[in-house]
Amino acid sequence: MPTTSPKQALRRLAERLDDDASFEDIQYELYVLQKIERGLRDVEAGRTVSHEEAKARLGRWLDPASGDRG
Repeated sequence: MPTTSPKQALRRLAERLDDDASFEDIQYELYVLQKIERGLRDVEAGRTVSHEEAKARLGRWLDPASGDRG
C-alpha cells in the first residue's frame, strides 16, 4: 500500500479545501485523515473482524436487555 507522509497529506488537503475554510474545518479534515490512516494500518496488521462479528457486537451493544457491552 502506498504511504503518504503527513506533510504530503497536509499539502493535498490544503489544495482541495476552499480558500475560506476555517481552522475548525481544517482540524476536522485532519482528524478524518488520521482515522482513515489508522484504519488502514489496522487492516494491514490484521486487526479486523468479520461483518457478521461486527453486527453481533453492535447488536449486543444496542440491545438494552443485554448486560454485555463488550
